[in-house]
Amino acid sequence: MPKKILLVEDSSTVRQQVGILLSGAGYGILEADNGRDAIATVAAQKEGLAMIIADVNMPVMNGIEMVQGLRDKNLASGVPILMLTTEGQPELIEKARKAGAKGWIIK
Repeated sequence: MPKKILLVEDSSTVRQQVGILLSGAGYGILEADNGRDAIATVAAQKEGLAMIIADVNMPVMNGIEMVQGLRDKNLASGVPILMLTTEGQPELIEKARKAGAKGWIIK
């Protein structure tokens, strides 16, 4: 069974494009379109995730709030979380790192 990556992105087009790249590299892809649904997806997983890749700006719950929510609920401990966004402000990157994100990818 391939390792799974949770892709959290409100744009279905971006989810599809990134999903194609990751599945082509041999990963299984789980998807959520906001942070709240991502937390529910992680909580329902019986097997561990290889990684979580999340957009920062999403409706319902943004990516940084999602990271903090996962950590507060002790979900996905040890799972690296990468933020995927169009923004690169140092303050925002630092806020994400303090929440528990391990990396930052500019779209």
